[in-house]
Amino acid sequence: MIRFFGVTKRFPGGQTALRDVSFDLDAGEFVFLTGASGAGKTTLLRLIYREDVPSEGQILVNGRNVVGLPAAKVPYLRRSIGVVFQDFRLIPRKTVFENVCYLPMILGESVKRQKEIVLDALQSVGLGHRMNAFPRELSGGEQQRVSVARALINRPDILLADEPTGNLDPELSLEIMHLFAEVNRRGTTVLLASHDPGMIARLGGRVLTLDNGELVNDDMEEPILGPDPAESLT
Repeated sequence: MIRFFGVTKRFPGGQTALRDVSFDLDAGEFVFLTGASGAGKTTLLRLIYREDVPSEGQILVNGRNVVGLPAAKVPYLRRSIGVVFQDFRLIPRKTVFENVCYLPMILGESVKRQKEIVLDALQSVGLGHRMNAFPRELSGGEQQRVSVARALINRPDILLADEPTGNLDPELSLEIMHLFAEVNRRGTTVLLASHDPGMIARLGGRVLTLDNGELVNDDMEEPILGPDPAESLT
């Protein structure tokens, strides 16, 4: 599903964000990407959805060579990848429906179909009843749920999340983590960047650890969270 082969990323001025990183993610996995601030987590995610390209090495996503992908084909790659950011990135003057509807609209779906797709996405995160609200009327957890719905609108094979709970309190953070677990249970491959070791330990699973741009660990952690996370989403 995602394969890195000796990937290095240098920025102008000599800063090296990633150094000779190699790993494989299989379809259907839920994997945490962790490390201190500045370890290279965001850079790694940006390389996957071709927001940037590596200085050295190769990256395969869904069998496609991302590094050599022509610019005209990048949008097609991104349709198979959903991305969730720490700061939600919702447009304040637009409703929840309008924030989530952007992709179906630019793809030329009919108005009726747009409504069906958006409602399905919002219901999948428990917010079908909030589609006419504006971001300022939502809690932080609800805003992040909207951003997840937007990332899932095209039923992507892969969901990337960059510190998605960084602006949330512990209780809301756990709620959002449970949501990602449910998304994964439905078959989506999830790669979630987080520097919160306590949260990672509660959910457990495979953990990739970056340190100063190097992949220093690829381990499995046993969860300390009792109930199945999916059960909290009823």
